[in-house]
Amino acid sequence: MEIKPLKELKLYGFNNLTKTLSFNMYDICYAKSPEHRQAYIDYIDEEYNSDRLARILSDVANIIGANILNVAKQDYNPQGASVTMLVSEEQDVAIPANVVAHLDKSHITVHTYPESHPNKGISTFRADIDVSTCGKISPLAALNYLVTSFYSDIAIIDYRVRGFTRDLDGKKFFIDHKISSIQNYLDKEKKELYQMIDVNVYQENIFHTKMILKDFDLDNYLFGTAKKELLPSEKKKIKQRLTKEMAEIFHGKNIPRA
Repeated sequence: MEIKPLKELKLYGFNNLTKTLSFNMYDICYAKSPEHRQAYIDYIDEEYNSDRLARILSDVANIIGANILNVAKQDYNPQGASVTMLVSEEQDVAIPANVVAHLDKSHITVHTYPESHPNKGISTFRADIDVSTCGKISPLAALNYLVTSFYSDIAIIDYRVRGFTRDLDGKKFFIDHKISSIQNYLDKEKKELYQMIDVNVYQENIFHTKMILKDFDLDNYLFGTAKKELLPSEKKKIKQRLTKEMAEIFHGKNIPRA
C-alpha cells in the first residue's frame, strides 16, 4: 500500500515530522546438544554479520529514497553485531569528514542478539531495527523488505509519528498521511502467513502490530537434527517447548506450566 500524503497539505517551510518504524524480529530454533546450540549461534552470527546488515540497511535507504551520509558497523565478541547509518532526505548533501549529528536528518540502525536457553535446547535470534526519518520520507515503504530479510517467526512492530509541521496558514499538522494500522502496508502474501494483532493509540499517532507465523512445521525449527531422527515422544516435547517459547515472546510474558 502506497504511503499517500494528505492532498490538502501545503507546508510553510520544512516538514518537521519524525516518523519512526521499529522492529523486534525473532528467529527460534531447537538444538538438541550444547554443540548444536553453539553451532546455531555461530551460524546466525555469520549469517547476520555487520557487512550483511549494512547491505540490508543500504537497501532500506534506497527503498525509502534516502541518501546515505555515514555508516558505522561493528561485530561483537562473542556474538552479535550493530550497524548505524545516518541518512538524509536530500540527494545532494556535502558529506563532512567526521559526521557527528544532523538535527534535520535521519538514521537507520540494527542490533542483533543471539542467545540460548540454559537447559531447554531453545535458541533465539533477535534483531532490533529502527528506521527514523524526518520530513516527507516514510519508513513504512521498507516494511515488507525488512520482514522478508530476517525470515521472522515473530515480528513486533511499532510505528510512531512525532512532532508537528505547519501549513501555509500556520495550522499545525501532527501527521501528514492516513494510517489506521501497520497491517495496511503489508503485502497480501505476508498477511496470509502470519497471525496478527494490533494495539494502536490513534490520538497519539502510535501504531503497534504483533505477528507470529500461523503454520508450525517442526523440521523448520530443528538445527543439527532431522525430525525423522526423533522419537514421537521427543517430537511432542520439543514442539511444546518451541510453541511455549514463541507464545511467551508474542504475548510478552512468561506462561506457567499447565
